Amino acid sequence: MEYPLLMAVLVCVSLLAAAFALLLVRQRRVTANTGRRGEQLLAELRAREEEDRHLLHRRLPAIVESQANQAVTVPGPLRAFNGEDPHRELLVVISELTGQTRRNAAESAAATLRAMMRTVQNLAGEQQVLISAMEERHDNPDVLDGLLGLDHANSQLGRRAQATAVLCGSWPGLQRSAATLTDVVRGATGRIRDYARVQIPAPSDTAVVSQAVEPVVLAVAELLDNGARHSQPGSPVQVTFQQAHNGLAIVIDDAGVGMTVEAVQRAGWLLEGHGGQDIAALGVPPRIGFAVIGVLSRRYGFRVSVDMRSPFGGVRAVLFLPSELLTRAAVPAPAPQEVPSLAAPASPAAITPSPTPPVRAPAPEPQPAEPAEELGTTAHGLPRRRRRAPVTGSATTTLSVPVPPPAAPEVTESPVNHSPVATATAWQRGTRQGRASSTADERDFQ
Repeated sequence: MEYPLLMAVLVCVSLLAAAFALLLVRQRRVTANTGRRGEQLLAELRAREEEDRHLLHRRLPAIVESQANQAVTVPGPLRAFNGEDPHRELLVVISELTGQTRRNAAESAAATLRAMMRTVQNLAGEQQVLISAMEERHDNPDVLDGLLGLDHANSQLGRRAQATAVLCGSWPGLQRSAATLTDVVRGATGRIRDYARVQIPAPSDTAVVSQAVEPVVLAVAELLDNGARHSQPGSPVQVTFQQAHNGLAIVIDDAGVGMTVEAVQRAGWLLEGHGGQDIAALGVPPRIGFAVIGVLSRRYGFRVSVDMRSPFGGVRAVLFLPSELLTRAAVPAPAPQEVPSLAAPASPAAITPSPTPPVRAPAPEPQPAEPAEELGTTAHGLPRRRRRAPVTGSATTTLSVPVPPPAAPEVTESPVNHSPVATATAWQRGTRQGRASSTADERDFQ
């Protein structure tokens, strides 16, 4: 009896030991799996925390910056969870909200600036009228020098106000007739501070159509001002015309410091017309030159690039005008001048009155003369005669040649002053005297 009982006890103990061993192995497996799972969850938690920090410090600022500058690339997530961006929906909502807010703010700022610039433009126009009236009324060199300085400063003020208004959605505001390329460059040169440094090319018979004259003048003025301000004060800014098969290019070369690769890329982005959405993104104070040119080029169809290097070490700016914006300048034909014929008398219909009296040469001693043969009249209404015999003198002899204008008196007291102010003063005096003389001649003729 004892042996079977002992065997039963041993079997029970063995079973218990095997069960305990199984439980122990299972527990070890559960513990190991739980540890690995905990480590995985901890790693995932750390990854999510790192992803949140990446979202907060990198992705959200990039999204806000990309609303103003499309060249900015928004970084993606550090790791994808289940193959998807964990913050995709959040980023879409934030992008839409920030974009709408930025557009509303930009529209409000543009409307405010546009209204202000219209007021400034009107005041500049009124001031220009007053300055022009004073320039016509005064011919003193000192006064005219000051007026010309005011005129130039007012032109620069009007250009800045006009450029800001265009950037805010307004139109250039001026309608001109077709102008040659040389006149376009001259008009742009008169609106910048360092106008004396611009080398204007030879006259060209190619003209810009009327609707594009003012936009091209404004764009060229911004390019000239940019080239003059970023180069040495004594260096020239050279302008040339380059003919192409489908248009013409205005090439502007300066001797400045050049542009970095990043500056060229941003300038190209602005020149494509992307800078007019938000004026606040152009810096403080805003640098609106390239942005204004981009807006104008997008509206009127010309192209501008600044990605080439000038032969003088600076920047080469090229404004390309397609053939649709070009025409030929109308050259006025010279007025035909009638030359009186000496063989046949002029017809009565061709005779015009002349205010110049005929010159009469008195003779000291009257001599008898044979009667002259009449050959009709001259273009001035004077009779033509041929003498039968030469005479030494006559009481009064009528000459049939027009009176030459009196020679200008010779000035020997002081050298001639060829300064711009003196030239403008002399031109002003001559204009006024010519108008007064013309008025007097018309009064005498009537």
